[in-house]
Amino acid sequence: MSQTPNLNNLFQTAQEEGLLSSASLQALNVIDIGSQIQAGLGVSVDDVMASEVVLLTIMPDDSGSIAYSGNTQAVRDGHNAVLDALKNSKQRDNILAHNRYLNGHVLYPYCPIDRAVRMDAGNYQPNEGTPLYDQTIVLLGTVLAKSQEFADNGVPVRTITLIITDGADEHSTKATAKNVASIVKDMLMAENHIIAAMGIDNGSTDFRKVFQEMGLRDEWILTPTNSTSEIRQAFQIFSQSAVRASVGAASFSQAALGGFGSP
Repeated sequence: MSQTPNLNNLFQTAQEEGLLSSASLQALNVIDIGSQIQAGLGVSVDDVMASEVVLLTIMPDDSGSIAYSGNTQAVRDGHNAVLDALKNSKQRDNILAHNRYLNGHVLYPYCPIDRAVRMDAGNYQPNEGTPLYDQTIVLLGTVLAKSQEFADNGVPVRTITLIITDGADEHSTKATAKNVASIVKDMLMAENHIIAAMGIDNGSTDFRKVFQEMGLRDEWILTPTNSTSEIRQAFQIFSQSAVRASVGAASFSQAALGGFGSP
């Protein structure tokens, strides 16, 4: 049985290698959120035979407003369409996927893409709050820990992350947009991470502003209107970008720079 990775060691190594600033290390307070990060790490590095790895990480919003706005099925379908696109890609054997809902429920920890669980009426009933900053830090901490784990074992790794919300932060108790931005900035400087976001229009939130304050690049922000067709289309745009980025290091760099508009 493989040992559980030591998060302190992984983050410490990342800092020593210049991949994490002190501010980011502080935001990733392992005492507070370590067990939440561990819950997402999933498959052991030793059990992955790929010579390079792509980590696909998705955080669907499970706040009550998704159901109230009638978007529950669109979010389920969108997530499942992303899985299908990557399962059918040439790189599928290299892709590990992880889904953590916005309120912390782990639908599946990192696992081969063909074992990822589809979202359905039995496992996704959005009825909670919007702790956007707190949970984004847990999510990105999980991406960082897993990618560091592979890097420490000599396996090249690239990551593609999607954050989905239909509201601004309302229920974070620890983290701020500034804390998130510190981690995002460090990750993007390493040039092997893509961090994307989808803000589903609620009529009052400026999602570009929300995500830019969290450090995201404008070209990786989607803002579909509150309609099933636009939400599905936004997921499709993300899927296409994820497939392009998963092909190899050169394609990843090109996709990362171009954002959703890259050819």
